[in-house]
Parts: sequence; structure tokens; C-alpha cells
Amino acid sequence: MSRIGKKIITLGDKVSLTVANDNTVTVKGPKGELSQTIDKDLKVEVNGNEVTITRPTDQIRHRAVHGLTRALIANMVEGVTNGYKLVLELVGVGYRAAVTGQQLDMSLGYSHNIIFDLPQEVKATAVMEKGKPPVVTLESIDKQLVGQVAAKIRSLRKPEPYKGKGVRFQGEIVRRKAGKTAGK
Repeated sequence: MSRIGKKIITLGDKVSLTVANDNTVTVKGPKGELSQTIDKDLKVEVNGNEVTITRPTDQIRHRAVHGLTRALIANMVEGVTNGYKLVLELVGVGYRAAVTGQQLDMSLGYSHNIIFDLPQEVKATAVMEKGKPPVVTLESIDKQLVGQVAAKIRSLRKPEPYKGKGVRFQGEIVRRKAGKTAGK
């Protein structure tokens, strides 16, 4: 069996998990509610505060989605309990960020500012301190959504290897390259 798939998911005190007839798993917690449709062959069993996912056979398709389904449900439980937070740093001279409502206004060295519309489920804050690069923090209960939004923002100006300028995740290491060397 799948090592990930056979792990038991433990629900917190204020978290409830329900499975509908169409295999839609709904998780409710203190931070909100998430739902996900899973494979129709897999069985989700709730015993008290423990959740187990079982597969009917050892077919390749069933083995492929067993661990995935368990990971998705575990991420939903973690999201409604604690939430997810990603931090982006804007490294570069003149790079700035400001949040107004659900819009992120960034100056990333282009001739114009980039205004990025955030989904309703994602909350953003921008902090600019003197001597440090601007920091954008994204928070949400949906791990997939916050990761996708962060990747989209990062793609607007990826870190380049020569000076290290660009949008990067906090703690991300950018491999640096040596620039041109002098000619003869």
C-alpha cells in the first residue's frame, strides 16, 4: 500500500469532515470551509476524530490517486485549522509593493506599475522597511490557491542569476553566476 495513503488523518477539536454521495469531501473548521471532489472508487471513513482513505484494488490508477487524495484532505484539514502563509521578497533597486483592497500594486523595474488582482480567498499584506527589500505576505486556507497566486506573482519578475534581482520566496536560494570577464 501507499505509505502516504495509509497514514491516518487526525481531526482537531473544532474540525468536522463530511463526505457527500457524489464523493465530495467537505471540511469545516475555525478558519473556514473547503470542499474537494475525490475519485469515486476511493472510500473515506471517519471514525471519531480519525480519517482513513482506502482503495478497492491495487490497480495502477487506484495506487496513483490513493496518496494524492490523502494529501489533499490532510492539506484541507491543516488549512481550516491553521491556514497557510507564503512570504515573497522583492529584491531590486526601486522595487515597491502596496496593497489596496484585493489589489497588489507592484513596481518591479518596468516602465509601468503592475496591478495584480487577488482572489477573494487570499489576503495580502505588504511591508516596506528601510534597508530591507519589500515583503509581500499571502495568507489563505487553501494551500493550492495561495501557492498558485505566489507563483504567478513570482513569474512577473523571476530572480535573475547575475545580480539576484527579482521576486523570490523568503529563504529561496538563487544560484549566482559570474558576469563577463575582461577581454584580452
